[in-house]
Amino acid sequence: QVQLVESGGRLVQAGGSLRLSCAASGRTFSTYAMGWFRQAPGKEREFVAAISWNGGNTAYEDSAKGRFTISRDNAKNTVYLQMNSVKPEDTAVYYCATGRYLRLRPDEYVYWGQGTQVTVSS
Repeated sequence: QVQLVESGGRLVQAGGSLRLSCAASGRTFSTYAMGWFRQAPGKEREFVAAISWNGGNTAYEDSAKGRFTISRDNAKNTVYLQMNSVKPEDTAVYYCATGRYLRLRPDEYVYWGQGTQVTVSS
């Protein structure tokens, strides 16, 4: 069993930066891939970024490329999402998730956190 707790979401102005964190419990964290997803009101949950178990591979949704960076610290059981140059369309609840392999679809992840709200004002 893995428990995930996101933090770092807040109100930020367009063009600003923030870092989301996802703390995991469980001994298997360092062997699992991690992903960040987001869901805006009235929209489906969508992929943002993912990282392999050792950080050697990453993947990003097109709009996140060049602005967001996913990283992980296995010693701290934590994965991060650094968000730079944020835009109003980045406004959503951001979720972290963990699964056996780096994947892009939400249904391919097993455990989920409760989410953290990111609001970008124009």
